[in-house]
Amino acid sequence: MQQIPDVIRQIPLNYYVFFSAALFCIGVTGVLTRRNAIIIFMSVELMLNAVNLLLAAFSSYKADPAGQIFVFFIMAVAAAEVAVGLAIIVMIYRNIQTIDTGILNKLKW
Repeated sequence: MQQIPDVIRQIPLNYYVFFSAALFCIGVTGVLTRRNAIIIFMSVELMLNAVNLLLAAFSSYKADPAGQIFVFFIMAVAAAEVAVGLAIIVMIYRNIQTIDTGILNKLKW
């Protein structure tokens, strides 16, 4: 039976790099071009997942579990971010009945 790192090493490392770069670029594009707060939020999560994929791939190729442990902590922080971020989005929606980021200047004093 093959171990997981052996299976991951069958795919060349540059495939992981290109795939992570593509995911990260899609996330950056979503953050910069969209005005919907939930889509911006999902784009930030996509960027975090791209970084996590790259950390896990490098960790597997080097046979060092430190990268995978770091991925675990990033996922824990991302889960907390989701809880706080969605709570903020719900409160903004309750106050101004939209989640369009262009209208958020109404919240200024």
